[in-house]
Amino acid sequence: MARRRTTDADDLPRYFVWVRGLEGPEPQKWTAMDFGVGDWKRPLVLAYLELPEAERALSLSILARRYPPPVDLS
Repeated sequence: MARRRTTDADDLPRYFVWVRGLEGPEPQKWTAMDFGVGDWKRPLVLAYLELPEAERALSLSILARRYPPPVDLS
């Protein structure tokens, strides 16, 4: 029988983020909105949302369907 890992809500990613990928918007889950030294990540972030505790354990595919990618108007 497989053991299921118990997680604390603080251990789960807190943010659902759409970033600029090679083939268009790409969904990711981040634990913090740390944009790095010199804000080098900031131009890559298209949109982000702080997840409620109930949604932090959801898979990327479910979150991507629930929160579609932003529309690029450029």
